[in-house]
Amino acid sequence: MYLYRTAILCILAFWLAGCQQTTLLSNNLKQDKFIRVYFNHRESTHYQDPYRQIERQGDNLEAIVIDEINAARSTIDLAVQEFRLPQIALALANKQRSGVRVRVILDNNYSRPLSEISQAEINRLDGRDRRSYEEFIALADSDKNGRLSEKEIATGDALIVLRQAGIPVIDDTADGSKGSGLMHHKLVIIDRQKIITGSANFTLSGIHGDFANPQTQGNVNHLLTIDNAPLANLFVEEFDYMWGDGMGKSRDSKFGLDKPKRLPQTLNWENTQAIVQFSPTSPTQDWSSTTNGLIGKTLERATSSIDLALFVFSDQKLANILESLHQRVNIETVFDPGFAFRYYSSALDMLGVELRNGCKPQVDNRPWQSSIQSIGIPQLALGDKLHHKFALVDEKIVITGSQNWSPSANFINDETVLIINNPTVAKQFQQEF
Repeated sequence: MYLYRTAILCILAFWLAGCQQTTLLSNNLKQDKFIRVYFNHRESTHYQDPYRQIERQGDNLEAIVIDEINAARSTIDLAVQEFRLPQIALALANKQRSGVRVRVILDNNYSRPLSEISQAEINRLDGRDRRSYEEFIALADSDKNGRLSEKEIATGDALIVLRQAGIPVIDDTADGSKGSGLMHHKLVIIDRQKIITGSANFTLSGIHGDFANPQTQGNVNHLLTIDNAPLANLFVEEFDYMWGDGMGKSRDSKFGLDKPKRLPQTLNWENTQAIVQFSPTSPTQDWSSTTNGLIGKTLERATSSIDLALFVFSDQKLANILESLHQRVNIETVFDPGFAFRYYSSALDMLGVELRNGCKPQVDNRPWQSSIQSIGIPQLALGDKLHHKFALVDEKIVITGSQNWSPSANFINDETVLIINNPTVAKQFQQEF
C-alpha cells in the first residue's frame, strides 16, 4: 500500500511539473546545410493539413518527404513500419512511372491494404487497429456514402496506389518466417545520397492527426534529411540485407538477428560527426556492443547536461547509467504519459518508485536512491502521443533514430540509432526539448 500511495503522489508531482513548463520559442534558428531537422509540433511554424484542411502549427513532415521524393533521379528505397499516407504513395507512383527505381519494405503487421480486410477480420479488430481502420474509411470515403468505390480505393489506400504503380513491396516475412520482431525503421534513401529518418511513421496519426478528430495534431515526431553519400550507403547496406531478392522466391531477405553483426560506423565531414548502428544484436553478445550500448556510451560522455524526450524507456542498464551520472550532470526528461507510468517504465526508477506487476517485482529493477525531480509529460490532445526517441547530451550531441530505449528494440527489432555531433543540429533539438 505504501509503494502504491508513493507512486500516486510521485505521478501527480510528475504531471504537475510537466504542466508548469510552457515556453514559446521563435524559429529563428538556422539549419545546417547538410542536415535539416523538422518537428511536426514546432510552435513557430504553421501549415494546412492536406487531409483535414485545417490550419495547424508545426512543420509538415509529409511535405518534406514528398519534396525529397520528387527530387529523386534514380532510386528511392523506403523502409517504414507503417505506411498509410496516400499523397506520399502517389509521389512514389509518379517516380516509378518516370523510370526511378522504387523499393518498399514494411512491417508484416501493416503490409496489407486496409481496403482488402474481410468483414470477419474487421469484426475482430479492437483498440489501435480498429481506430486505424476507421480512420482509413473516413479518409478514403470521399463522397461519404459509407462505401468505398474502386476510384476511392485507388486514390485513398496507399498500398493499393503502390501496387497499381508496379512498386515492389515486401515485409519481414520475406525471409520465410512469420516476421521477426518489428521492422521498426522509419527511413527513406534517395539516389544513394540523401537520407530521411527520425521517429515518424507515415500515417495520419504519426504526422498530421486523427482524421475524425480535428483537435489532434499527430504524435509528436521529428524527421531529419541528411545529404551525405557515405552515410546513405550504410543505410542502403541495411536496406539491401532486408530486401534480398525482393519479391523473388529465394527467401534470402535478412531481418532481425539474421542480419550480420555490425559495429557502429563513424563518419566525419565539415563540422559534423555522425555515428550509425543498426539493431538488433544477439543477447549473447556483450551489451556494450549493442545499439543501446552505443546510447549508453554516448550518455557517459556527458559533462554538464542530458535532456531526454522518449516514447518508451525501459532498458534497465540505461537507467542505471543515468543514475550514476545524475549527481554531477543535470538531467531533464519528457516522457509519453501513456508509457511513463507502466510498471516496467524506467521513468518510475528515476522517481525512486517501484510498481509491481501483480505481486512480483520486476527482475533487476533498481529505483533510484536519490530520485530526480526534473521529469515532465507533455500536454497533448487526447489520442496524440509523444513519439520522439531523442536525447541531447551537453547541448551538442544528439541521439536519434527509430529506436525506443527498450530491450526489444535492442535485441529483436530492425532499428536505427544515429548519433550526431553538430552544434547547429543540436540547437534545433534543444529548442524542441
